[in-house]
Amino acid sequence: MDRKLVKNECYKNKKVTVMGLGLFGGGVGATKFLVSQGADITVTDLKSADGLSASLKLLNGLPVKFRLGKHYEEDFSNIDLLIVNPAVSNDSRFLQIARDNDVCIDTELNIFFKLCPAPVIGVTGSNGKSTTTTLLGKMLKEGKIKTWIGGNIGVSLLEYLGEIKPNDVVVIEISSFQLEYLSRIEISPHISIVTNIAPNHLDRHKTLENYIDAKKAIIHYQKEDDYVILNYDDPILRKWESEIKSSVLWFSTMKEMEQGAFLNKNEIVFNHNSKSTVIPCSKKIKIKGIHNLQNIMAASCAAIVMHADVEAINNVITNFSGLEHRLEYVCSINGVQYYNDSKATTPEAAIAGIRAFDSLCESDQYQAGNLVRGGQRDHPFSPPLKGGDIGEVVLIAGGYNKKVSLHQFAQECVKNTKYVILIGETAKNIQELIQNMKGEKAQPEVYVATSLDESVRKASEVAEAGDVVLLSPACASYDMFTNYEERGKKFKELVAQLDICNPAS
Repeated sequence: MDRKLVKNECYKNKKVTVMGLGLFGGGVGATKFLVSQGADITVTDLKSADGLSASLKLLNGLPVKFRLGKHYEEDFSNIDLLIVNPAVSNDSRFLQIARDNDVCIDTELNIFFKLCPAPVIGVTGSNGKSTTTTLLGKMLKEGKIKTWIGGNIGVSLLEYLGEIKPNDVVVIEISSFQLEYLSRIEISPHISIVTNIAPNHLDRHKTLENYIDAKKAIIHYQKEDDYVILNYDDPILRKWESEIKSSVLWFSTMKEMEQGAFLNKNEIVFNHNSKSTVIPCSKKIKIKGIHNLQNIMAASCAAIVMHADVEAINNVITNFSGLEHRLEYVCSINGVQYYNDSKATTPEAAIAGIRAFDSLCESDQYQAGNLVRGGQRDHPFSPPLKGGDIGEVVLIAGGYNKKVSLHQFAQECVKNTKYVILIGETAKNIQELIQNMKGEKAQPEVYVATSLDESVRKASEVAEAGDVVLLSPACASYDMFTNYEERGKKFKELVAQLDICNPAS
């Protein structure tokens, strides 16, 4: 289908280098848009054509020069504009070449924000961004509101700019890398959601303070008639209130909120401007874990602000079964349930994944919300796993080292797993942390594997009927896989092979 184009003369006949084609849509979206504007485009990426084949297919037939496998200095000096993938390190010598030659540096997301005619809802946080973004987009669509969903979730909306109308709504997932660049154009979304803050990407940001500062770009340039939706259960986010110019709405699993969402037994209650809205959805929630309740409440807050009706919100919450690679049920083999949580690329996300299979751990955290059910598995916000009661967790974890502390994750392994199988760069570190911990509970047995294949085989050997085998790495995948998606798909393939080998299961 031919798309309506937004024409912006400032790009016509300009020499533009797109640095980082990537596999998640941003490079492709920027390239397609700039070609439509009449720019002279060179795409450069350190990956080979084979590694970028999926993205290259989307650019077939376009008048684009490709420089793949390495970067060339001339592509960063004698140009008018450099569009950079935000994941490129700030200390890249090629970025410095562009700066030294007074080349304007921008990003795909920045261009979109500058040209988008519709209100934007931005979602960020250390964990839960994709789930919250997806939930909110579905709630708005179910409420008959024309909605566009994109950003760090893997969809560029640049090529759809000509179709987006002022009365539409745009929901965008935004990473800390993208926010660093967004702050340079001094724009924040109309509604900003921050799910939580925990140390992440310290290999890039160096310190937690720098990481937090990057995240704050989502609120710094808001106006008085904008909104920010924050997690009250997060002590770091509670400190942000004094810096906020817009209206603040909170969500909490622990405390009643005067302005925002909270839990009351079987209901989510949203208070705003002396009006109370009740969403009676909780008994039918399919996705597990306290973190997912927080994601649901964050999305519900924004949906209500944008005038989606309660029935639409409730329908989405009760029908949403989660994202691929995020606590995704794979199958049951010989009474052992396999779950793919490859998207848990931080210690906090993996901790949440492990706790989703421990009712007592969950119920301890719900006391303030009057939601304890005596530690039973019939907690209204914690639906049972497929097949009934569960035994213990056999965990597969480890991966690329993002320079964040794994101490709390190791503590969680000791408390709530029976066997830990480790892979990747961080395997030895996590093993040492677990083995050095002293406590009342016996340490889980730890096994270091050389591959994900070996990990899955070992997990199938040690797991017993009623147990859960959980891939929840707590680390990124870049040491062994292209991304968490490739890791998750490989895990599911390996589990499927186990199922073939056990046809009677």
